[in-house]
Amino acid sequence: MPNSPMTPGIAPARLPAGQLDENFSDLHPPLDAHQAAVAADRCLFCHDAPCMAACPTTIDIPMFIREIQTGRPDAAARTILSQNILGGMCARVCPTETLCEEVCVREVSEGKPVEIGRLQRYATDTVMAANDHPFTRAAPTGKRIAVVGAGPAGLACAHRLAMKGHEVTIFDARPKPGGLNEYGIAAYKTVGGFAAAEVDWLLQIGGIAVENGMALGRDLTLDGLRAEFDAVFLGLGLAGVNALRAEGEDRENLRDAVRFIEELRQADDLSTLPVGRDVVVIGGGMTAVDAAVQSKLLGALNVTMVYRRGRDRMSASDYEQDLAASKGVHIIYNAQPVAVHGNGAVREVEFEYTVEEGGKLTGTGETFRLRADQVFKAIGQRLEGAPEGLEIEGGKIAVDAAGRTSLAGVWAGGDCAAGGDDLTVTAVAEGRDAAEDIHATLA
Repeated sequence: MPNSPMTPGIAPARLPAGQLDENFSDLHPPLDAHQAAVAADRCLFCHDAPCMAACPTTIDIPMFIREIQTGRPDAAARTILSQNILGGMCARVCPTETLCEEVCVREVSEGKPVEIGRLQRYATDTVMAANDHPFTRAAPTGKRIAVVGAGPAGLACAHRLAMKGHEVTIFDARPKPGGLNEYGIAAYKTVGGFAAAEVDWLLQIGGIAVENGMALGRDLTLDGLRAEFDAVFLGLGLAGVNALRAEGEDRENLRDAVRFIEELRQADDLSTLPVGRDVVVIGGGMTAVDAAVQSKLLGALNVTMVYRRGRDRMSASDYEQDLAASKGVHIIYNAQPVAVHGNGAVREVEFEYTVEEGGKLTGTGETFRLRADQVFKAIGQRLEGAPEGLEIEGGKIAVDAAGRTSLAGVWAGGDCAAGGDDLTVTAVAEGRDAAEDIHATLA
């Protein structure tokens, strides 16, 4: 988006290249061997392991930490990856502060948990750096499975099926596999092309073919896949973006936050990315935080997040909210957009203060305006293009506990499936578990 008279506040290269490199460096630098040993030594190896119960993929956390403590990071990695084949990415992006680390006994008693996420990264990075894939395929079964979507759910499903000896073909609409991990996560959380490297490492299991640029509904049909393959897994993600439903939403420089993050993740040179002086991000989830923080890191002078409910209702964790504030992002709670003002391009966003009573949100009638030359909406995504014949529940594909849909031979998981949190680790668990059920069904 080049600078123009219509967009005087939008410009690239607000910061020198060196500053951009520093701003987008690794949010949590990796532990070295000594640091990992010290961190592992804090684990109490609890018998009931509340951390393990809090992990959606049920990794045996005390076991892998003990393996690190005894100098066996390769064994620790196998313990992790046997439950979560994308354990390297999850170590970087999981909200551990609200999952395993929140219930850590050290956190409860001392206010400082064992650094489970960083220890998990240490183990998985060690194995990947050695180019070691600790799993092998079973004898070929002769069965063929189609996986639609190369995101976390699809990749986890494909890997587990390949381990069982099945032949898997992954179809994905985008030019690169990885889904959310490749296109939708803040650049400072997954530096150095890690998402692509992890996919390449995962594919070392063999038996998995990836066909990019193949979209369901455009290049493929569900009926065609069901006829050609023995089973189908849908890991479609959520491609649609919810509407703001505010007057003036069509003004120039009001964009979807997910598209902004995608462009940033795929940019070869961050100095070419235009960013505004006054940026407003509407929403209260992880996408909103990622868009706001990265706008600030690109050189925006003023960045404000506005969320319609209170702090305790934000889906972004307290840690992520505090991270945004530490980077200079201003957060306003209990306000909803009512109008976007400007002559062609956005110049101001008008908000109304809200109150919540009994779970119902209402406007107070009191409004205020924020100056803005760039606005990102991060108010949730929706499923688009669900094939006919699938039962839909709450706008997503209805599934049972094993991931089975209403159509025989079709499973689904990840963000496109009803139930569960929209987290990478949850998507991995659902893809893995669906693969186990597919294998049992085909056996």
